[in-house]
Amino acid sequence: MEYLVTMKTHVPDGTPEAAVDDVRAREAAHSRELAAQGHLLRLWRPPLQPGEWRSLGLFAADDADQLERVLASMPLRVWRTDEVTPLSPHPNDPGPAPAAHEKTAEFLTTFGVTVPEGTPGQTVGEAEAREADRARELAIQGHLVRLWRLPGQGRALGLWRARDAAEMQTITESLPLTANAWMTTETTALTQHPSDPALSSR
Repeated sequence: MEYLVTMKTHVPDGTPEAAVDDVRAREAAHSRELAAQGHLLRLWRPPLQPGEWRSLGLFAADDADQLERVLASMPLRVWRTDEVTPLSPHPNDPGPAPAAHEKTAEFLTTFGVTVPEGTPGQTVGEAEAREADRARELAIQGHLVRLWRLPGQGRALGLWRARDAAEMQTITESLPLTANAWMTTETTALTQHPSDPALSSR
């Protein structure tokens, strides 16, 4: 099973810089070990406020208990709080993709779908079929990397590649469920994390 983990680190005031550097070095080494074991799949930095220390990680584990053991084994956990979101398979997920070689940015999107009450089932089915077709097109083009179901009705998480935020907006606006105003999208721009396992595969 896959999980999105938001990791927030708060280093206690007065901690010597040498101690921080030591923990960070051990964290990077352990991240490589977790990647080799297949537990750490990706690691990103989202937009940060000044002084904020936060990362987003995509992890794999058999269940929540194993994930907690994995997270607890990470050196930075002594200063860190983790928010775990379980991810479920989505029928439009293209599956694991190779690392991008061209200069593209990555984005996470959180989708929320609300079908108007009274919409005929056939209309819903046709819209979902068009959405699936468009998702396949975007995956072939290298834009849609992964897609998961989130907890809650009609919610999904997408991992995308695009040249920039403007292209990403154009992509999401091209989705049929967005065009018919059934779907809302929240987009998070991602930047590289030095311990991201994908960097070693490029």
